[in-house]
Amino acid sequence: MDMVEHQHGYLHRKDDYLARLRRIEGQARGLQRMVEEEQYCIDILTQVSAMTKALQAVSLGLLDEHMHHCVADAARAGEAEGRAKIDEAVAAITRLVKS
Repeated sequence: MDMVEHQHGYLHRKDDYLARLRRIEGQARGLQRMVEEEQYCIDILTQVSAMTKALQAVSLGLLDEHMHHCVADAARAGEAEGRAKIDEAVAAITRLVKS
């Protein structure tokens, strides 16, 4: 039986995701600096909100890639595989919504 190595759906946009995550990392450092400098609470909260929105955008992009590649590939492979990937995606979405 031939084993085909699965490529994650996001790989074609890997550089974009890495750039976004580096910007988010910079935002986190900026937040630390704001607290160290004892800046105004509302200004810090505004930056927390911006960072949260950026993380959500990465999450939604990865979820979209997962649904269009990993879940679709599993569904084509068979009903059991498809159901397992759907269950996995539902659990991930549940975690995202609760966070």
